Amino acid sequence: MEYSFHIYNKLAADGVTMSADRLLHTDFLRKNNKMKGAGTDSIPLLSEKEAWAIEKPPVIVCVGSDLAIGDSLGPITGSMLKYKTQGLDVFLYGTLAAPVTAKEIPYMHTFLKETHAGSQVLAIDAAVGDKGDIGLIRVQDSPLLPGAGANKKLGAIGDVSVMGIVAEKSLSNYGLLNTTRLNLVYTMSEIISESIAALLWERCSRKKDRKNA
Repeated sequence: MEYSFHIYNKLAADGVTMSADRLLHTDFLRKNNKMKGAGTDSIPLLSEKEAWAIEKPPVIVCVGSDLAIGDSLGPITGSMLKYKTQGLDVFLYGTLAAPVTAKEIPYMHTFLKETHAGSQVLAIDAAVGDKGDIGLIRVQDSPLLPGAGANKKLGAIGDVSVMGIVAEKSLSNYGLLNTTRLNLVYTMSEIISESIAALLWERCSRKKDRKNA
């Protein structure tokens, strides 16, 4: 399943928040065999333990490098998210100060499995697409494939992914690395960080409310 929002849509941030929350919710139910016989709009009955676990904030992994504008969406978003989620008990990897590059994905996959076993992972990265897709933010119920735009096979990461289409797909990655405008990347990062921060604050709030109930 995929949801797309253009950066000039005033409701883009709200759309990304709601779709990411919905896809994480569905992913949790599917992994715990709760989707059998349930429609996409129905919510299966959950035990108290499951209801508690479903509000757990996902681990956030922002993929990319600050060495090229087109590839900097992840670390810029990560740095913005770090600021916007101060005070929250969340795990965030990939910032301008400490980026997680595509070539590090195999090691990050092992790290997440050992350090955050059982936790959902939401991955964020820049991507390429058709010329008319530039400016779209896509939220999918599938992992990221970092480096795919440059025809590299580096492994997958994430249960749910958020991708910002920053350049047109071509035979080389020249467009992604050298012709992407910083304003586009920065605007996308603002929207994505705002939406994911809202998701994390909301999940922490709902978990706190459940604890105090």
